[in-house]
Parts: sequence; structure tokens; C-alpha cells
Amino acid sequence: MTTSREPLTPDRCPIGLARASRWVLGLLVAAPVAGRAAEPSEARDLLLKGEHAKVVEIAAKALKDRQRDEEWPLLLGRALLTTGRYPEARAAMTNALAKDSGSIRLRWLAREAFLAAGDARGAAAVLDDIKDSVTSRGGGLRDPASMVAFGRAALLLGADPKMVLDKIYAPAQKADPDLRDVYLARGDLALEKHDFDLAAKAFDEGVRKHPEDPDLLFGLAKAHSTGEREVMGDSLEAALKADPRHIPSLLLIADNRIDAEDYEGAAKRLDEVAAVNPWQPDAWAYRAVLAHLKNDTLAETAARASALRFWTDNPRVDHLIGLKLSQKYRFAEGAAHQRKALEADPSYLPAKAQLANDLLRLGDEAEGWKLAQEVERIDGYDVAAHNLVTLHDTMTKYVALTNAHFVVRISSHEAEVYGPRVLALLERARTNLCAKYSMELALPTLVEIFAEQKDFGVRTFGMPDNPGYLGVCFGRVVTANGPAANKTGAVNWEAVLWHEFCHVVTLQKTANRMPRWLSEGISVFEELQADASWGQRMTPRYRSMVLGGELTPVSKLSGAFLAPKTPFHLQFAYYESALVVDFLVGKFGIGALKDILDDLRGGADINAAIAKHTMPMDRFEKEFAAFATDKAKQLAPGLEWEKPAPTVAEKLKPEAILSELFPGGPLKRQAKEPALSEAELETWAAARPDNFWALNQVAQRAVAEKRWADAKAPLQKLVEKYPEQAGADSAYPLLASVHRALGETDAEREVLMRHAERDDEATATYLRLMELASAAKDWPTVARSAQRFLAINPLVAPPYRYLAEASEAAGDAPAAIAAYATLIKLDPPNPSDVHYQLARLLRPTDVEASRRHVLQALEDAPRNGAALRLLLTLPTNSVPAAAPTPGGRTKPRSIVF
Repeated sequence: MTTSREPLTPDRCPIGLARASRWVLGLLVAAPVAGRAAEPSEARDLLLKGEHAKVVEIAAKALKDRQRDEEWPLLLGRALLTTGRYPEARAAMTNALAKDSGSIRLRWLAREAFLAAGDARGAAAVLDDIKDSVTSRGGGLRDPASMVAFGRAALLLGADPKMVLDKIYAPAQKADPDLRDVYLARGDLALEKHDFDLAAKAFDEGVRKHPEDPDLLFGLAKAHSTGEREVMGDSLEAALKADPRHIPSLLLIADNRIDAEDYEGAAKRLDEVAAVNPWQPDAWAYRAVLAHLKNDTLAETAARASALRFWTDNPRVDHLIGLKLSQKYRFAEGAAHQRKALEADPSYLPAKAQLANDLLRLGDEAEGWKLAQEVERIDGYDVAAHNLVTLHDTMTKYVALTNAHFVVRISSHEAEVYGPRVLALLERARTNLCAKYSMELALPTLVEIFAEQKDFGVRTFGMPDNPGYLGVCFGRVVTANGPAANKTGAVNWEAVLWHEFCHVVTLQKTANRMPRWLSEGISVFEELQADASWGQRMTPRYRSMVLGGELTPVSKLSGAFLAPKTPFHLQFAYYESALVVDFLVGKFGIGALKDILDDLRGGADINAAIAKHTMPMDRFEKEFAAFATDKAKQLAPGLEWEKPAPTVAEKLKPEAILSELFPGGPLKRQAKEPALSEAELETWAAARPDNFWALNQVAQRAVAEKRWADAKAPLQKLVEKYPEQAGADSAYPLLASVHRALGETDAEREVLMRHAERDDEATATYLRLMELASAAKDWPTVARSAQRFLAINPLVAPPYRYLAEASEAAGDAPAAIAAYATLIKLDPPNPSDVHYQLARLLRPTDVEASRRHVLQALEDAPRNGAALRLLLTLPTNSVPAAAPTPGGRTKPRSIVF
């Protein structure tokens, strides 16, 4: 798929995305960089350590003593603003400007003080004054710090961000490489534009210069908040060590606690903020969110009012409330708050951008795309906005497959190949799950299937790089990576769509008021109910984690999705969540689960709902832990599970060496375990004939050395004692390869069939089964294996040919025709034969279609004798059909089933 636009990434920042104002360019010519002014370092150090009261005292005394350094009013104003003394800060800045009206830095801080005190008109006037004073002979730019303040003002006045970076911030940094302000300004600009890599670079440079600066450390944490969570945590820890009362860091922790559904932990952090600033607007906005999530309308209203106490038209308050509600999948409530933010300030782009995303996730596409395009037109530097509009250009080329219940957007080629299969699967899921959960869906579900992972990432997260996610449901809208996008391994796209549609049902049933763990747990649970080979089940590694005490308490399970130690721990969170649902349904029935969902829709707390319909939460957690432990112990009970120490050879693997170089990594524990030599490992395995790891080790070594007979016995024991094993480490494929090497075809086929029943992503097994079953004329097995393969990759030719042959053998000519018709769209190696097969099958029912295909067969291979003979048998009195499209393909804009 090609487009005229590509996602904007940090290494492709545009130049000149907006017209630079002439007055800015004139200033850059006229204003040289001056030397750095002296600073009252003692007060500055106290401010960075959070000693705000002392700073107020020292700065006030300095001003009373008529010390004229502009740093004193700046320090006083900043300390007053940080502690919520907004009217006093406004008065202090007004007094400072009366004495020094030429300072850009004073005016910039005065603007913030005026806004905080609710004087938006005064703030606008100060901004205009900055522009006017600088325009007249470059006044006010006394030093690099003043240039940075002016750069911030210039951005608000419409200057091109790239120009500000290159022509203002870069010269200021060159003139004073130790100036913290320039690193903060660069990082803040990048964060505002969602360019997290560029932000991380700026803050990292600043931290290298000022390693104990809490503002720079916080910025670094913020830059990594969507990626490297470990860096984020370390940076926040360092920021709070430098200033234990650092409000931005405390707010970011509260934000993450809300994401993890640790509402008590979030409230504690907000209390710490209140101890410094009782009127901090963001803190009150978070309290409004907490109250909303608790269904406490009065507290929510009061918290929002407190957030707006001084600045009643502050658009950020409703924007932040709405943003957090949308992150809880409450997009309708989130959108309502973004509209309130825009009522307060129609030009507030963060609210407009978030409203666009909310509407797109609600399925209101017309207004959503219009708003996204408006944001990108106003601010083309915003990476997320640019990427979203670029995606829209791509999606205009998609087709829509529709029926009464679904609208599926998909590339035209994929629509032709497997589009009907998508709609059929979704209809089955709807019939099954809506009935099971007593749910009627009022509106059609929108499903978007992407052929490129980067497009899925942009549509779902705003950025192209979000590997690991297969699909996401927002309630009524589902986004998913299609088979073409899954380039790193086999993924059963049918299981993914079933999983995501289950979210559609449960999210709409609860009005999106359910914790993440329960939503994911039900979806994984329902995968297993739909197909025994789908979903997740107990594995040796899961067994080790359960018995090793790594279960997360149910009441804190959503937090396991937020910051998992490793990607595998994230997978374990999905598995544990499904295990909780399995326990709940098995012990209390599906009715109890439905009752819990109904209570959640009414605003009930999840723990209270579980207790109401099952048992007290502490007892529920205890009995679930026993259930999970028993399940782990019952995994292949005929096998022993003691693990050997790693061998010397394993210790020399590159990843183990890296873990020694960088201690603390995921392999640290393995690298420190005592090593066994190869001979010691053989002795260890020989003494443990029923040990899972020993049997695997012996079998794998025998296969590697092509000692097929020696490998067969341990592999047979593994599948006998652990028949449910699936995945990459399953013994079934190895045992099948051993039977194949020994010429034991019937045994090979039997093993492959057992494996196919248990593994939903075993493409090699399915393909080999098609080959063997076709040779044996076992057409049901051929058809079933082909269908299983197509559930992973419907974009390759071999399964369709096998399916066509099996369908014809079963007497199902329409199915055979459909399979051959799909096969011809995939450019098979012998298109002439496929056209001939279609012509042969169509002859009894559609002579003209048969004629078209036989002519195409002869066009591709003029000496195709079978096609020539078939042509001679066709009647000649039929009306000639219209010429077929090249390759027999059609490219519909909309297909209705």
C-alpha cells in the first residue's frame, strides 16, 4: 500500500510547517545574544529543593531592600505561583513590571500569574506587549534566558516551531550551554507536539548539565511515559529525591495510579500536592476524575469548581478531566468535557485534538476526521495530528464491507480475498456473545483491519510504533492488525477478532465502566469457549509463576497491565485475568458474572460488585489463589518440574553476556545460577526419567544429531504425559518430524492431527496435514486444516487449492468454485490450471462464465490441452459475456453481504 504521506517521526520533523511571522524574523537579525546575567544562586537552589516559603521570604526582603536584579521578582513570582497564592503572584508581577517594564522574562511570568489569577485579558495584553517591545529595535532580549522566554511567547503568537528551535533556542543554548531554561523549553515544545523522542533528547541533555534539577528530571520522565517505563520511574524517583514536594512529579504519579486503578494511591499523592498548593488546578481535576469514577456527582462538581476557582475559563481543567475519562474508555463523558474546554477557549488545540480522537473512537467519524484535519492545518508540527491526517488519506482507499450489524473497513485486495470470512466470523461472534451476555447492540460495530502495523498504531495510539498489540476495542469501534501486518510470527486473526468483539459486548453492556482486568479476562475466557485451541492456558512458565508467588491480588490486577516487568508478565496478566473469570463462572455461574457487569454499568465499584454476587473480596482472593495453585499443580501431574541449572554453553549466549554487562536485566538471575557442564547435564537428566526439562533436553539433542530413534521415546512420553502442550516448545512438531524421518507416515499424521487440535497458530502443521491427508483422500481433514491455516494467513495460495479439491471431493461445487476464485486473486504459480478448474466447475451452471475462464486459461497457456478440449464442448449459441477484469479481479468500493 502506498500513500503520498508518511507518518511523522522524530527524525522527519518538518521545516517551515507554519509561516514565520515577519516580526520574528526581523528580531532574529536585529538581536545579538548578550552575556549571561548573574543569578541569586542561593534562592534558586532553595526553590529547586521545594523550599518555597524560604524563597518568598528571601526574595521579598531583597525587593524591599531595592535590589534591582530581575531574578528576585522572578523567584518571588514562581514561589507564589507554585504554592497557589495566585492573587499575590499577580500583584507581585504587576509591581515588578512597574519597575522594569522592559524585561521579557518578567512579562512572560506575569502572563502566567495573570492567567492563574483569572485575568485572561491582562495575560493577553502582556503577550502583546512582548511582541511590541521586541519588534521595536529588539528590546528586552538582554541575555539567553530572555531569548528563551521570547521563544515561548513567539510560539503562542504563531511562530513556526522549527524556526523557534533553530533560530532562538539553538543560539541561546550555544551562548549559554548551562542554561536550564533552554532545555526545558525545547523539551516542553517537543512534548506539546507529541514528539517524545525529541523531548527525551532535550531533557536528557539538560539532566546531564543539571543532574539534580527536578523540573528536567520530571520532563525526562514525561518523555518516557509512553515507552520506557523503567526510565520514567527512575527519573521520577530522582526528581522527588531532589524536591520531595515537586508538584509535577507527584501529579504524574497520581496520573499513573489512576491508570492502574489504584485510586487510593492516587488520592494520597494528590494530598501531598495539596500540602504545597491547595488550589493546584490539575490536582483538583484529578480529584474530579476520581469522584466521577466513584459515581460521586457532588464531589466531582465540587472538585471541578475548586479547579476553576481562580481562573474560571481555564480550558486545561476540562481537557484533563476528559482526557483521563477517555483513557478509562469513557469516551462520551470525555468528549463532553473537551467540548466544555472548547467553550472556554475555542482555540485550545489539545482539547480539539482529543475531541477528534474521542469522536473517532465513538464512531462519529465525520466530525472526528474534520476536527483532526483542522488541528493538523493549524499546527502541522504536532506529530500525532499529522500522523492521524496522513492515516485518513490512506483509509480513503479502503473499502467498506457491510451488513446489518457491521461495517468492516479493509484494503480492497484483502476485502476480495477474505472479506466474506471476516463478516461471517463476526456474525458468529455476535450471535453467540450477545445472547450469552443478554446484550443487544443498538448500532453497527465498526471494525477497521489494517494491512500495515504503522497504520494500526496511528489509528489506535496516535503513533506508528506500538508493537505487541494485535487489536483494540473502544466500545463500538474495533481496530486490528490484519494478517498482512503480522510480519513477526503467526497470529490467529479470527481469535483476535472474536476477542475484540467480546470487548464490544462487555464494554457496551457496562457503558465502558469496567476495570481492564475484567474486560480482558472475559475476552480471553471467551476465546477458549469458542475454540479449544484459542486463548491462553496453563504453561510450564505460567505454572512456575503461579507456584512462585507471582499472582497479582485480584483487587490490584489492572495495575499488572500498566507497568509489567517484562512483555511476558503482560501476557501473564491476561492469563491470570482469564483465570479469575474461569474461577468466578465455574463457582458462581455465568449469571453472577452478568450481574456484576450490570452493577458496573450502574456505577458500582468492582470489588463491591464481586463481593455482592460471590463472596467477600478477601475470601474471593484467597479461594482464587487456591484455585490457580491447584490448576498449576495439575499441569501434567505425571511429570516432574525441577529445573536444571543452565549449562556452560547457555551461559555463553550473547544475551546472558549482556545481562552481566548490564546487571538488573531480566536474565540477571539466570546468569548468577551455578552452571552445569554438558556431562553433568546428561547425568542429571538420566537420573530424572520423567522430568519435563530433562525429557526436552534429551529429545532436542537427539533430533539435532539426527538420532531419530533415540528422540522418539522421550517425545512420546512428553505428549503422553502432557497432551495439552501447545506453542513453540510443544513436543508434537518434534515428534512428527521424527516419524517423518523414520518413514512412519501414519504415525506422523496422527501426531499432527493431535497438535492441530491444540494449537491455533501451527501453520507448518496445518500445511503438512493438508499434504498428507490429500494423499490419503481424507478430505475432511484437508478442509479443516485449510480453514485453520486461513485463520492465520488467508493471503497465500496453497490452502485455497487444497480447500477447492476437498470441497469438490465432498460434492460441494459452490465451495470449490469460491476457493478457486479466491486462489486466482493471489497470483498462483499456474493460473492457467486454476482458470481451467473454474471453467470445468462452472460449465453445468454458467456456460458464459465457464467460457471466460477457459479463454483465460488458454491466454495464459495456449497449449493447455484440457482447456482446449473443454472449450470445444461448450455451446456456441450463448451471448458473449463482458470482458473480465485483468486477472479476474474486481475492486469494489463497497461490498454488501
